[in-house]
Amino acid sequence: MTAPLAQAPPTPRGRMWPLYAAGFTTAFGAHGVAASLGGSPDAVTSLLVLGGLLALYDGAEVLLKPLFGTLADRIGARPVLLGGLVAFACASGLYALADNPAALWAARLGQGAAASAFSPSASTLVARLTPATGHGRAFGGYGFYKSIGYTLGPLLGGVLVWAGGLRLLFAVMAVLAAAVAVWAALAVPRVPPLPRARQTVLDLARRLADRAFWQPTAALAAATAALSVGVGFLPVSGAAAGLGPVATGAAVSVLAACAAVVQPAAGRALDAGRITTRAGLAAGLAISAAGLALAMVPGLAGVLASAVLIGAGTGLITPLGFAALAASTPHERLGQTMGTAELGRELGDAGGPLLVAAVATAATLAHGYAVLALLLVIAPAAMLAAAFAGRLRSRR
Repeated sequence: MTAPLAQAPPTPRGRMWPLYAAGFTTAFGAHGVAASLGGSPDAVTSLLVLGGLLALYDGAEVLLKPLFGTLADRIGARPVLLGGLVAFACASGLYALADNPAALWAARLGQGAAASAFSPSASTLVARLTPATGHGRAFGGYGFYKSIGYTLGPLLGGVLVWAGGLRLLFAVMAVLAAAVAVWAALAVPRVPPLPRARQTVLDLARRLADRAFWQPTAALAAATAALSVGVGFLPVSGAAAGLGPVATGAAVSVLAACAAVVQPAAGRALDAGRITTRAGLAAGLAISAAGLALAMVPGLAGVLASAVLIGAGTGLITPLGFAALAASTPHERLGQTMGTAELGRELGDAGGPLLVAAVATAATLAHGYAVLALLLVIAPAAMLAAAFAGRLRSRR
Protein backbone atom coordinates (compact mmCIF):
# COMPACT_ATOMS: atom_id res chain seq x y z
CA MET A 1 0.00 0.00 0.00
CA THR A 2 1.55 3.26 -1.11
CA ALA A 3 1.63 6.23 1.18
CA PRO A 4 -0.54 9.14 0.14
CA LEU A 5 1.26 11.97 -1.55
CA ALA A 6 1.91 14.94 0.70
CA GLN A 7 0.03 18.02 -0.33
CA ALA A 8 2.36 20.56 -1.90
CA PRO A 9 2.55 23.82 -0.05
CA PRO A 10 1.10 26.83 -1.81
CA THR A 11 3.46 28.62 -4.14
CA PRO A 12 4.77 31.98 -2.88
CA ARG A 13 2.49 33.67 -5.40
CA GLY A 14 -0.46 31.53 -4.25
CA ARG A 15 0.10 32.69 -0.70
CA MET A 16 -0.16 36.30 -1.79
CA TRP A 17 -3.47 36.14 -3.64
CA PRO A 18 -5.71 35.90 -0.53
CA LEU A 19 -3.77 38.81 1.00
CA TYR A 20 -4.31 40.85 -2.15
CA ALA A 21 -8.01 39.92 -1.95
CA ALA A 22 -8.09 41.14 1.66
CA GLY A 23 -6.65 44.48 0.52
CA PHE A 24 -9.34 44.69 -2.17
CA THR A 25 -12.01 43.88 0.42
CA THR A 26 -11.10 46.68 2.82
CA ALA A 27 -10.86 49.22 -0.02
CA PHE A 28 -14.16 48.08 -1.55
CA GLY A 29 -15.80 48.16 1.88
CA ALA A 30 -14.61 51.71 2.49
CA HIS A 31 -15.49 53.31 -0.85
CA GLY A 32 -18.28 51.05 -2.05
CA VAL A 33 -20.52 51.99 0.86
CA ALA A 34 -19.27 55.57 1.27
CA ALA A 35 -20.12 56.44 -2.32
CA SER A 36 -23.56 54.83 -2.09
CA LEU A 37 -24.88 56.11 1.24
CA GLY A 38 -25.87 59.52 -0.10
CA GLY A 39 -28.14 57.92 -2.69
CA SER A 40 -30.12 55.95 -0.10
CA PRO A 41 -32.66 58.38 1.40
CA ASP A 42 -34.36 55.64 3.40
CA ALA A 43 -31.20 54.94 5.40
CA VAL A 44 -29.58 58.41 5.34
CA THR A 45 -32.04 61.09 6.40
CA SER A 46 -29.70 64.10 6.68
CA LEU A 47 -26.19 65.32 5.89
CA LEU A 48 -25.36 64.99 9.58
CA VAL A 49 -26.32 61.30 9.53
CA LEU A 50 -24.32 60.84 6.32
CA GLY A 51 -21.26 62.46 7.87
CA GLY A 52 -21.54 60.31 10.98
CA LEU A 53 -21.81 57.09 8.99
CA LEU A 54 -18.81 58.05 6.87
CA ALA A 55 -16.76 58.92 9.96
CA LEU A 56 -17.55 55.66 11.77
CA TYR A 57 -15.52 53.46 9.41
CA ASP A 58 -12.45 55.73 9.28
CA GLY A 59 -12.68 56.61 12.97
CA ALA A 60 -12.60 52.95 13.96
CA GLU A 61 -9.54 52.42 11.76
CA VAL A 62 -7.68 55.38 13.26
CA LEU A 63 -8.26 54.15 16.81
CA LEU A 64 -7.82 50.41 16.36
CA LYS A 65 -5.20 49.72 13.67
CA PRO A 66 -2.17 50.13 15.98
CA LEU A 67 -3.86 47.95 18.60
CA PHE A 68 -4.63 45.13 16.18
CA GLY A 69 -1.14 45.43 14.69
CA THR A 70 0.34 44.87 18.15
CA LEU A 71 -2.04 41.94 18.69
CA ALA A 72 -0.82 40.41 15.42
CA ASP A 73 2.73 40.48 16.79
CA ARG A 74 1.59 38.84 20.00
CA ILE A 75 -0.58 35.96 18.71
CA GLY A 76 0.34 35.85 15.01
CA ALA A 77 -0.91 37.82 12.01
CA ARG A 78 -2.88 34.95 10.45
CA PRO A 79 -5.45 34.57 13.29
CA VAL A 80 -6.00 38.34 13.35
CA LEU A 81 -6.43 38.35 9.56
CA LEU A 82 -8.97 35.53 9.65
CA GLY A 83 -10.81 36.95 12.65
CA GLY A 84 -11.04 40.36 11.02
CA LEU A 85 -12.43 38.95 7.78
CA VAL A 86 -15.02 36.85 9.63
CA ALA A 87 -16.00 39.88 11.74
CA PHE A 88 -16.33 41.97 8.55
CA ALA A 89 -18.62 39.34 7.06
CA CYS A 90 -20.75 39.25 10.22
CA ALA A 91 -20.98 43.05 10.46
CA SER A 92 -22.00 43.30 6.79
CA GLY A 93 -24.54 40.52 7.18
CA LEU A 94 -26.08 42.31 10.17
CA TYR A 95 -27.51 45.11 8.05
CA ALA A 96 -28.32 42.77 5.15
CA LEU A 97 -30.59 40.84 7.53
CA ALA A 98 -31.93 43.58 9.82
CA ASP A 99 -32.33 46.56 7.44
CA ASN A 100 -32.95 49.30 9.97
CA PRO A 101 -31.03 52.49 10.88
CA ALA A 102 -29.60 51.09 14.13
CA ALA A 103 -28.28 48.03 12.29
CA LEU A 104 -26.69 50.29 9.66
CA TRP A 105 -24.77 52.23 12.32
CA ALA A 106 -23.68 49.03 14.04
CA ALA A 107 -22.69 47.41 10.74
CA ARG A 108 -20.61 50.37 9.63
CA LEU A 109 -18.81 50.54 12.98
CA GLY A 110 -18.23 46.79 12.88
CA GLN A 111 -16.86 46.95 9.35
CA GLY A 112 -14.37 49.65 10.33
CA ALA A 113 -13.24 47.73 13.42
CA ALA A 114 -12.88 44.51 11.43
CA ALA A 115 -10.91 46.24 8.66
CA SER A 116 -8.63 47.61 11.39
CA ALA A 117 -7.76 44.00 12.20
CA PHE A 118 -7.25 42.39 8.81
CA SER A 119 -5.67 45.32 6.95
CA PRO A 120 -2.42 45.65 8.98
CA SER A 121 -2.34 41.86 9.42
CA ALA A 122 -2.39 41.42 5.64
CA SER A 123 0.48 43.92 5.28
CA THR A 124 2.42 42.05 7.98
CA LEU A 125 1.94 38.72 6.22
CA VAL A 126 2.99 40.21 2.88
CA ALA A 127 6.28 41.16 4.54
CA ARG A 128 6.70 37.89 6.52
CA LEU A 129 5.97 35.59 3.56
CA THR A 130 8.20 37.43 1.10
CA PRO A 131 12.01 37.55 1.09
CA ALA A 132 13.45 41.01 1.63
CA THR A 133 14.60 41.14 -1.99
CA GLY A 134 10.99 40.81 -3.15
CA HIS A 135 9.25 43.25 -0.82
CA GLY A 136 8.87 45.91 -3.49
CA ARG A 137 7.08 43.61 -5.91
CA ALA A 138 4.92 42.09 -3.16
CA PHE A 139 3.77 45.45 -1.79
CA GLY A 140 3.33 46.73 -5.34
CA GLY A 141 0.89 43.89 -6.02
CA TYR A 142 -0.89 44.43 -2.71
CA GLY A 143 -1.26 48.14 -3.41
CA PHE A 144 -2.46 47.44 -6.96
CA TYR A 145 -5.40 45.32 -5.84
CA LYS A 146 -6.21 47.70 -3.02
CA SER A 147 -6.33 50.53 -5.56
CA ILE A 148 -8.61 48.42 -7.75
CA GLY A 149 -10.95 48.17 -4.76
CA TYR A 150 -10.93 51.93 -4.33
CA THR A 151 -11.54 52.38 -8.07
CA LEU A 152 -14.31 49.84 -8.53
CA GLY A 153 -15.94 50.36 -5.13
CA PRO A 154 -18.08 53.37 -6.06
CA LEU A 155 -19.04 51.87 -9.43
CA LEU A 156 -19.92 48.38 -8.18
CA GLY A 157 -21.53 49.78 -5.05
CA GLY A 158 -23.73 52.06 -7.14
CA VAL A 159 -24.79 49.21 -9.41
CA LEU A 160 -25.64 46.96 -6.45
CA VAL A 161 -27.61 49.70 -4.68
CA TRP A 162 -29.49 50.41 -7.90
CA ALA A 163 -30.29 46.71 -8.31
CA GLY A 164 -31.28 45.86 -4.74
CA GLY A 165 -30.60 48.71 -2.34
CA LEU A 166 -28.07 48.93 0.46
CA ARG A 167 -29.06 45.49 1.74
CA LEU A 168 -27.79 43.86 -1.46
CA LEU A 169 -24.51 45.79 -1.24
CA PHE A 170 -23.94 44.69 2.36
CA ALA A 171 -24.91 41.10 1.48
CA VAL A 172 -22.34 41.03 -1.32
CA MET A 173 -19.67 42.39 1.04
CA ALA A 174 -20.56 39.72 3.59
CA VAL A 175 -20.16 36.97 0.99
CA LEU A 176 -16.92 38.52 -0.31
CA ALA A 177 -15.33 38.73 3.15
CA ALA A 178 -16.41 35.20 4.03
CA ALA A 179 -15.00 33.84 0.77
CA VAL A 180 -11.68 35.61 1.30
CA ALA A 181 -11.54 34.28 4.88
CA VAL A 182 -12.00 30.69 3.65
CA TRP A 183 -9.42 31.25 0.90
CA ALA A 184 -6.91 32.69 3.35
CA ALA A 185 -7.50 29.83 5.81
CA LEU A 186 -6.66 27.32 3.06
CA ALA A 187 -3.81 29.11 1.28
CA VAL A 188 -2.01 31.31 3.80
CA PRO A 189 0.39 29.28 5.95
CA ARG A 190 0.64 29.62 9.70
CA VAL A 191 3.29 32.16 10.59
CA PRO A 192 4.06 31.81 14.30
CA PRO A 193 4.76 34.94 16.31
CA LEU A 194 8.43 35.55 16.98
CA PRO A 195 9.92 35.94 20.45
CA ARG A 196 9.91 39.56 21.48
CA ALA A 197 12.07 41.42 23.93
CA ARG A 198 10.18 43.47 26.48
CA GLN A 199 9.41 46.93 25.10
CA THR A 200 8.87 50.00 27.22
CA VAL A 201 6.98 53.12 26.15
CA LEU A 202 10.36 54.85 25.78
CA ASP A 203 11.61 52.07 23.49
CA LEU A 204 8.50 52.44 21.33
CA ALA A 205 8.93 56.22 21.20
CA ARG A 206 12.57 55.84 20.12
CA ARG A 207 11.62 53.42 17.36
CA LEU A 208 8.80 55.61 16.05
CA ALA A 209 11.07 58.67 16.16
CA ASP A 210 13.72 56.91 14.10
CA ARG A 211 14.16 58.22 10.56
CA ALA A 212 13.70 54.70 9.18
CA PHE A 213 10.11 54.76 10.48
CA TRP A 214 8.89 58.32 10.27
CA GLN A 215 10.22 59.19 6.80
CA PRO A 216 8.34 56.42 4.95
CA THR A 217 5.29 56.92 7.17
CA ALA A 218 5.26 60.67 6.54
CA ALA A 219 5.60 60.05 2.80
CA LEU A 220 2.70 57.56 2.90
CA ALA A 221 0.56 60.06 4.83
CA ALA A 222 1.40 62.86 2.37
CA ALA A 223 0.62 60.63 -0.62
CA THR A 224 -2.72 59.63 0.87
CA ALA A 225 -3.51 63.29 1.57
CA ALA A 226 -2.83 64.18 -2.07
CA LEU A 227 -4.90 61.23 -3.27
CA SER A 228 -7.87 62.15 -1.07
CA VAL A 229 -7.71 65.77 -2.17
CA GLY A 230 -7.60 64.70 -5.81
CA VAL A 231 -10.58 62.38 -5.43
CA GLY A 232 -12.60 64.90 -3.42
CA PHE A 233 -11.76 68.25 -5.00
CA LEU A 234 -10.87 67.64 -8.66
CA PRO A 235 -14.60 67.16 -9.44
CA VAL A 236 -15.20 70.55 -7.77
CA SER A 237 -12.55 72.17 -9.96
CA GLY A 238 -13.97 70.49 -13.03
CA ALA A 239 -17.51 71.63 -12.24
CA ALA A 240 -16.27 75.20 -11.72
CA ALA A 241 -14.69 75.06 -15.18
CA GLY A 242 -18.00 73.96 -16.71
CA LEU A 243 -17.22 70.26 -17.03
CA GLY A 244 -20.01 67.73 -16.60
CA PRO A 245 -20.12 64.85 -14.11
CA VAL A 246 -18.97 62.35 -16.76
CA ALA A 247 -15.76 64.27 -17.42
CA THR A 248 -15.00 64.85 -13.74
CA GLY A 249 -15.80 61.23 -12.90
CA ALA A 250 -13.46 60.10 -15.67
CA ALA A 251 -10.71 62.27 -14.18
CA VAL A 252 -11.08 60.58 -10.79
CA SER A 253 -11.01 57.18 -12.48
CA VAL A 254 -7.80 58.17 -14.31
CA LEU A 255 -6.25 59.15 -10.98
CA ALA A 256 -7.10 55.82 -9.36
CA ALA A 257 -6.03 53.85 -12.44
CA CYS A 258 -2.63 55.58 -12.56
CA ALA A 259 -2.09 54.86 -8.86
CA ALA A 260 -2.94 51.20 -9.44
CA VAL A 261 -0.78 50.72 -12.54
CA VAL A 262 2.33 52.46 -11.20
CA GLN A 263 2.57 50.47 -7.95
CA PRO A 264 3.68 47.08 -9.34
CA ALA A 265 6.18 48.77 -11.67
CA ALA A 266 7.61 50.81 -8.79
CA GLY A 267 7.94 47.70 -6.63
CA ARG A 268 9.76 45.78 -9.38
CA ALA A 269 12.11 48.72 -9.94
CA LEU A 270 12.95 48.79 -6.23
CA ASP A 271 13.69 45.06 -6.10
CA ALA A 272 15.85 45.29 -9.22
CA GLY A 273 17.89 48.16 -7.78
CA ARG A 274 16.83 50.60 -10.49
CA ILE A 275 15.54 53.01 -7.86
CA THR A 276 16.37 53.65 -4.22
CA THR A 277 13.81 54.17 -1.50
CA ARG A 278 14.91 57.73 -0.73
CA ALA A 279 14.99 58.79 -4.39
CA GLY A 280 11.66 57.09 -5.09
CA LEU A 281 9.88 58.70 -2.14
CA ALA A 282 11.30 62.13 -3.01
CA ALA A 283 10.29 61.72 -6.66
CA GLY A 284 6.79 60.55 -5.71
CA LEU A 285 6.25 63.55 -3.43
CA ALA A 286 7.53 65.95 -6.09
CA ILE A 287 5.28 64.39 -8.77
CA SER A 288 2.24 64.56 -6.45
CA ALA A 289 3.04 68.20 -5.65
CA ALA A 290 3.25 68.97 -9.38
CA GLY A 291 -0.14 67.32 -9.82
CA LEU A 292 -1.64 69.55 -7.11
CA ALA A 293 -0.10 72.58 -8.79
CA LEU A 294 -1.64 71.61 -12.14
CA ALA A 295 -5.03 71.37 -10.44
CA MET A 296 -4.94 75.17 -10.34
CA VAL A 297 -4.99 75.26 -14.17
CA PRO A 298 -8.62 75.74 -15.27
CA GLY A 299 -10.32 73.39 -17.70
CA LEU A 300 -10.18 69.73 -18.64
CA ALA A 301 -6.45 69.75 -19.41
CA GLY A 302 -5.56 70.90 -15.91
CA VAL A 303 -7.89 68.41 -14.22
CA LEU A 304 -6.66 65.43 -16.26
CA ALA A 305 -2.97 66.34 -15.94
CA SER A 306 -3.44 66.77 -12.21
CA ALA A 307 -5.15 63.38 -11.93
CA VAL A 308 -2.38 61.60 -13.84
CA LEU A 309 0.44 63.10 -11.76
CA ILE A 310 -1.26 62.70 -8.37
CA GLY A 311 -2.04 59.08 -9.21
CA ALA A 312 1.48 58.38 -10.47
CA GLY A 313 3.11 60.07 -7.46
CA THR A 314 1.05 58.19 -4.89
CA GLY A 315 1.50 54.94 -6.81
CA LEU A 316 5.26 55.41 -6.64
CA ILE A 317 5.31 56.17 -2.92
CA THR A 318 3.03 53.43 -1.61
CA PRO A 319 5.00 50.22 -2.33
CA LEU A 320 8.34 51.91 -1.62
CA GLY A 321 7.12 53.23 1.72
CA PHE A 322 5.79 49.89 2.94
CA ALA A 323 8.83 48.00 1.64
CA ALA A 324 11.09 50.43 3.54
CA LEU A 325 9.11 49.90 6.73
CA ALA A 326 9.28 46.12 6.34
CA ALA A 327 13.03 46.24 5.72
CA SER A 328 13.81 48.41 8.76
CA THR A 329 11.50 46.69 11.29
CA PRO A 330 12.33 43.58 13.33
CA HIS A 331 9.94 40.84 12.21
CA GLU A 332 8.59 40.44 15.73
CA ARG A 333 7.35 44.07 15.61
CA LEU A 334 6.01 44.14 12.05
CA GLY A 335 2.35 44.22 13.05
CA GLN A 336 2.83 47.17 15.36
CA THR A 337 4.79 49.05 12.69
CA MET A 338 2.27 48.35 9.92
CA GLY A 339 -0.64 49.31 12.14
CA THR A 340 0.99 52.59 13.14
CA ALA A 341 1.94 53.35 9.53
CA GLU A 342 -1.68 52.69 8.49
CA LEU A 343 -2.70 55.17 11.20
CA GLY A 344 -0.43 57.73 9.54
CA ARG A 345 -2.15 57.10 6.22
CA GLU A 346 -5.58 57.51 7.77
CA LEU A 347 -4.52 60.84 9.29
CA GLY A 348 -3.31 61.96 5.86
CA ASP A 349 -6.56 60.76 4.33
CA ALA A 350 -8.52 63.00 6.70
CA GLY A 351 -6.03 65.84 7.13
CA GLY A 352 -5.39 66.60 3.46
CA PRO A 353 -9.00 67.38 2.54
CA LEU A 354 -9.52 69.28 5.82
CA LEU A 355 -6.47 71.48 5.14
CA VAL A 356 -7.47 72.23 1.56
CA ALA A 357 -11.07 72.91 2.59
CA ALA A 358 -9.98 75.28 5.36
CA VAL A 359 -7.68 77.26 3.05
CA ALA A 360 -10.30 77.27 0.30
CA THR A 361 -12.87 78.67 2.73
CA ALA A 362 -10.51 81.48 3.75
CA ALA A 363 -9.23 82.17 0.21
CA THR A 364 -9.85 80.01 -2.89
CA LEU A 365 -9.58 76.33 -3.82
CA ALA A 366 -6.48 77.14 -5.88
CA HIS A 367 -4.81 78.45 -2.73
CA GLY A 368 -5.73 75.20 -0.97
CA TYR A 369 -4.03 73.17 -3.70
CA ALA A 370 -0.99 75.44 -3.48
CA VAL A 371 -0.61 75.06 0.29
CA LEU A 372 -0.73 71.25 0.16
CA ALA A 373 1.64 71.21 -2.84
CA LEU A 374 4.09 73.35 -0.91
CA LEU A 375 3.98 70.99 2.06
CA LEU A 376 4.69 68.05 -0.23
CA VAL A 377 7.63 69.85 -1.87
CA ILE A 378 9.27 70.58 1.47
CA ALA A 379 9.76 66.88 2.22
CA PRO A 380 11.73 65.90 -0.94
CA ALA A 381 13.77 69.10 -0.62
CA ALA A 382 14.71 68.11 2.93
CA MET A 383 15.58 64.56 1.78
CA LEU A 384 17.84 65.87 -0.98
CA ALA A 385 19.50 68.31 1.42
CA ALA A 386 20.15 65.50 3.92
CA ALA A 387 21.60 63.28 1.18
CA PHE A 388 23.84 66.10 -0.05
CA ALA A 389 25.05 66.81 3.49
CA GLY A 390 25.77 63.10 3.99
CA ARG A 391 27.91 62.99 0.83
CA LEU A 392 29.85 66.05 1.98
CA ARG A 393 30.56 64.43 5.35
CA SER A 394 31.69 61.18 3.72
CA ARG A 395 34.12 63.04 1.43
CA ARG A 396 35.69 64.75 4.41
